[in-house]
This record gives sequence, structure tokens and C-alpha cells, in this order.
Amino acid sequence: MDEAPQALPASLVWLKGLVIVLMVTMILGVIAVVALLVTRMPDANALPLPEAIDLPEGAKAQAVTVGPDWFAVVTTEGRILVYDRLSGVLRQEVTIAP
Repeated sequence: MDEAPQALPASLVWLKGLVIVLMVTMILGVIAVVALLVTRMPDANALPLPEAIDLPEGAKAQAVTVGPDWFAVVTTEGRILVYDRLSGVLRQEVTIAP
């Protein structure tokens, strides 16, 4: 009563081959994206920043951004504090309207 397994139809063999090619392509694509992200990420230590930043009393940093010769700290109180990148001296303060 054992029956020999039947071969797949030609269209399913072709579809199986396409799925395998798609799988290999996707795996290579993910590897390429990860490799590009790892090799193209900027070095976090490349920008000279002061060791410590003196924020005004009660200010809590929420975000930091860096410009050519300055860096800005966005506080949770809705202020942007712009500091000189090399000396760490406060250059400007901008209050964000609610």
C-alpha cells in the first residue's frame, strides 16, 4: 500500500526556485545594509566637547545637537541653550513659546 511520492509539477518547481532566489537576495540585502550602517556610522568621539556642561539651575537636558563651532542643549523647560563648542561658554539662550 505504499505509494511512491509524486514529483512536483513544473510550475511549482519553478516557483520554489524563485522563492529560494528571493530568500538568498533578501539575506544578502540585510547583510549589505548592516555592513553599510556599521562602516558609515560617524565616530562618536570625533567632535571635541567639554567634559561637563554647566546648565542653569533647575534645567534638565532633553536633547543635544552640534554645529560647526557650537552645540545646543534643549531643556525640558522649553529652552535652547547654545554653547561655544571649545570653551563651553553659554553664547545664547532661546525660549520656545508654548
